[in-house]
Order: sequence, then structure tokens, then C-alpha cells
Amino acid sequence: METISVNKFRDNLKQVVEQSISRHEPIRVSRRSGQDFIVLSAEDWEREQETLYVLQNNSLMKQLAESVKTHAERQGYTPTNEQMDEITGI
Repeated sequence: METISVNKFRDNLKQVVEQSISRHEPIRVSRRSGQDFIVLSAEDWEREQETLYVLQNNSLMKQLAESVKTHAERQGYTPTNEQMDEITGI
């Protein structure tokens, strides 16, 4: 993660925000007081929140583990060609 000073952030606010959004990377802004903050796009923040929700949900984690297991054993569900066309939008 890139770190910049609060002065550089203030002087280049628009560019820093655009960089964070376009690269989908957070930028840490350091302050002399020691209380840093992070610049992160709303889209990336929402994705992080969704990930945290799944990781904290035991039921979903069990479903994922079972899905990985059946996939590795090639015993999972295999959609038809027609279903795949529908899924991929072809």
C-alpha cells in the first residue's frame, strides 16, 4: 500500500482520489499526530465489507468449503451448454 503525507494528499487531492479509484488500491495518508487514514473507493470498500460478511458467516463458509470439495472431486453441478450460454450472456 502506498503511503503519502497529509500535505501531499491535501495538495493533490483530486489526483490521489483518482489514483485510488482507477487502480483499486487504498492509499494510506500519514499525519504527524500518528493517526493515519485510508483513501479507498466506495466500490472497493463495499467489496471489502461483503468479504468480511462472508468470512464471518459460518454457514456461508461451510457452503463454500463443501463447494470447493465437490469441485475438487469433480462431483459438483455441471450446467448444460444452454445454461452456460445464459450465464455468460452469449
